[in-house]
Amino acid sequence: MSKIPLIGQPVSRLEGQMKVTGSAKYSGEYNMPGLLYGYVVNSTIVRGEIISINTADVKKISGVVEIFTHENRPSLAWFNMQYADMDAPAGSPFRPLHDNEIKYYGQPIVLVVAETFELARYAASLIEVRYKEEKFSTDIQASLAKARAPKVGMAAALKPLPPKPKGDFEKAYASSAAQASGEFFHGTEHHNPLELFTTTTIYEGEGKLTIYDKTQGTVNCQLYVGNVFGLHFKDIRVISPYVGGAFGAGLRPQYQLFMSVMASLELKKNVRVTLDRDQMFTFGYRPPTIQTTRFGANADGTVTALNHEAIGQTSQFEDYTEVVVNWANMLYPAQNTLFKYKMVPLDVFSPLDMRAPGGSTGIHAIESTMDELAYKLNIDPLELRLINYTLHDESTDRPFSSKELRECYLQGAEKFGWKNRNPEPRSMRHGNKLVGYGMATGIWEAMTVPARAEAIITEDGKLLVNSAVTDIGTGTLTVMTQIAADELGLPMEDVTFSYGDSKMPFAPIQGGSFTVSTVGSAIKAAGKALKKKLLKKAAGIDKSPFKNVPIEEVIFENGKIVLTENPTLFMSFQDIITANKGKEIRTINFSVPNVLKLKKYSRAAHSAAFVEVEVDEELGIINVTRAITAVAAGNIINPKTARSQILGGMVWGISKALREETISDHHLGKYMNTNLGEYHIPVHADIHELDVIFVAEKDEIVNELGSKGIGEIGLAAMPPAIANAVFHATGKRINRFPIHFDSLL
Repeated sequence: MSKIPLIGQPVSRLEGQMKVTGSAKYSGEYNMPGLLYGYVVNSTIVRGEIISINTADVKKISGVVEIFTHENRPSLAWFNMQYADMDAPAGSPFRPLHDNEIKYYGQPIVLVVAETFELARYAASLIEVRYKEEKFSTDIQASLAKARAPKVGMAAALKPLPPKPKGDFEKAYASSAAQASGEFFHGTEHHNPLELFTTTTIYEGEGKLTIYDKTQGTVNCQLYVGNVFGLHFKDIRVISPYVGGAFGAGLRPQYQLFMSVMASLELKKNVRVTLDRDQMFTFGYRPPTIQTTRFGANADGTVTALNHEAIGQTSQFEDYTEVVVNWANMLYPAQNTLFKYKMVPLDVFSPLDMRAPGGSTGIHAIESTMDELAYKLNIDPLELRLINYTLHDESTDRPFSSKELRECYLQGAEKFGWKNRNPEPRSMRHGNKLVGYGMATGIWEAMTVPARAEAIITEDGKLLVNSAVTDIGTGTLTVMTQIAADELGLPMEDVTFSYGDSKMPFAPIQGGSFTVSTVGSAIKAAGKALKKKLLKKAAGIDKSPFKNVPIEEVIFENGKIVLTENPTLFMSFQDIITANKGKEIRTINFSVPNVLKLKKYSRAAHSAAFVEVEVDEELGIINVTRAITAVAAGNIINPKTARSQILGGMVWGISKALREETISDHHLGKYMNTNLGEYHIPVHADIHELDVIFVAEKDEIVNELGSKGIGEIGLAAMPPAIANAVFHATGKRINRFPIHFDSLL
């Protein structure tokens, strides 16, 4: 009887017990002898210059070791900073302590290093800074006249510009039997992962460093440190096995990494720098975005014209871009299209990718406009999407590698009970609550990028797999172990996946829903190469039954190579190691996607979200009482961790639609709710009945695993589904996120 594949099994997280018992060590929990502590002082003006920083008196405090400013920081390489970060947009990346110029409120301007964290924080509070202030602008609404086309950066391949106009949109829209349009806005959102950003730098001597950092990319941080400080990459080791949430905030090296490394190199000491919760609001965020849409359709519901325009916010020194307006024509095959995307540079820090960047923004506008169009046509919103269903991506004129979105619609609607919906707004009630049903479509690109992995049969005949990839809480450790175990035919207990270390084989930053497909493909490549090596070693052993036997005629199971036609003839991995004089057998392999094959197809995961809301008619309070997301994302490697990812995205969708916003005072140029007491996110009492359906989808094109990412797709459709449900409940179309109760009073 053949072994049941581990891929597809709902395996519990391997590190779960360590995390819930506190034995998993995070970047701020590595305590070394003589560890010093740094605390950052941030600017209290938006734009201008530092005239003076008074540090003399503070330096006299016992236990204060050093105070770093732009005036006394060590000389740095600052080597071509644009290539010191895999996720850098076009422009000139921010250089901490570079000079006396202030570019935004909260800019780091001083690092106090002391013998304890409490002392460093106290000393930092005593630093006196004098500024020369200049006029500033932080309000995107007031600066729309400055909107311009974005510059193209390194990440352009991953963030394509809008597709070119097609047909004659204005003519098609004007002659449409039904028209729907809207203006949409969402405010700033900050990532706010539970774990604070911390770097512990261990000075190993002679310029060698071991760095424990909260990051989504150990290799990216190694690259950054090497280029900024002029160090050899081999002398820098970045370790990050456990990450307490990131959601994109850890894609780029944050300034605590710079501060910690700078102090450690200069003082030749071990230094930890931790940013507090307030300081978590002094770097990247989801940018506020203004969108307009105009959709036209024939009387039968066929969408004929699509116009989607967006204006996002960026800093004065970088052009951060998102893919906001590209999605509509991927979903709906209109022949007349007009898409535009611009940005407004402001006196703020650069935005940063945040779960489903651009996608959750643009899909809100698209799917709410489609809902409006359905009402104009008197067609059920689900039926309208089925009428416009396509297996072809009109935006690129390519077929989808696979697409089971129709089944997402049908299975989701059936389980949700969509047929019980009365189409008339304000027609459904539960006591004094107005009840609304809403649905929306989600889409997210399915990418695979290059990566390496090392596979080793150890001295005890077991498998060790190495990769520099991080695990930001998504279950990467567990899933990669499943993939490796299946490839070599081993039980999971005989496989160790070692990760989160820049000294290991290259892995890209963990984001964009491509980690499983990317690193998993590298592990499969390494596993295949290792099997060939094992068979060759086995064939060379005296009296081996595997001499001249091709690999197609053997199977690997339970730590053995077995002859397919005669299972009584086998050789264990341990026997092969013994014959190899006890030496381990290893291989390291690079996995590169077949670009020529992939470019013929559009590749995406799809979802359909169905939501029920109750709205208190007197108070305007909105409650999401139940929701279902049906997902088609290729081969689901681990349904348990995958379900968890989708549920997390659904919770965030509720947060984005109803709770989450960083409030700015543009007279002061600063955020006002920089804490978890006033930055509103859902609590347990806000979350009710959520369910997930994984629709079967086979894809032999995207990668060898047939997998598509699921980190983003669970979020994409939820916010517009909630907005559409609110309209159905109340008859009010609210296009500003988050939806505040006062909009419904």
